[in-house]
Amino acid sequence: MTTMSTTPAPTRRMEGSAAGRRVARAVGILFIVQMVTAMFGTSLIQAFVDGNPDRGRMTLGVLLMACSGFAVVAIGALMYPVLKQVNRRLAVWYPALRVVECLVSAICGGYLLAQLHVVPNHLLWVYVPTGLGGLVLCHLLFVSRLVPRPIALLGLVGYAALTLGVPLDLVGALDLGKGAGMLLVAPGGLFELVFLPIWLLSKGFRHEPSSVELRSPALATTA
Repeated sequence: MTTMSTTPAPTRRMEGSAAGRRVARAVGILFIVQMVTAMFGTSLIQAFVDGNPDRGRMTLGVLLMACSGFAVVAIGALMYPVLKQVNRRLAVWYPALRVVECLVSAICGGYLLAQLHVVPNHLLWVYVPTGLGGLVLCHLLFVSRLVPRPIALLGLVGYAALTLGVPLDLVGALDLGKGAGMLLVAPGGLFELVFLPIWLLSKGFRHEPSSVELRSPALATTA
């Protein structure tokens, strides 16, 4: 008599749930890491631009921005298998735009180290793929309900405001780094640093990424 060894269905579901929680926690941690390293890196670079001659601190700022870039690429890689269950064609843009974001940041950092002055409007060029990628992420989070819709909606508002703010800053209508311009940056910052990471670290995804298509087949063709 031949005995076939199989893993019971409940065990497989438990393993899938544990894997989903690990991905959610990793993404939550990486969002915090990329935001914190970007904030400190930007402040050190800005100090150099404002006249601080300490090249060591400037170099540290560039390295912190590189760490932020690696974190955003890792976020894109981890989230792609989750998001492709919602809309495969749209989901691929999220990791792609995160890679573009990292490359733009790396080019600006390398230019600063080589020339000792920043690329004009360097942060704005980084914000372009950040905003577009964020819109893709939050749209898919919203339609799939992987996180509560108010959190996804905050992200949509934040990334839309950031994307709108870039051309306004370029033409001199406002400055995203201060005053009223900060109001366009704040919602996305709250999404990335506070609400989304806290939810992912404490609750994880509301259902398993692998079950999204089964729960709502129509989402597979949602644009």
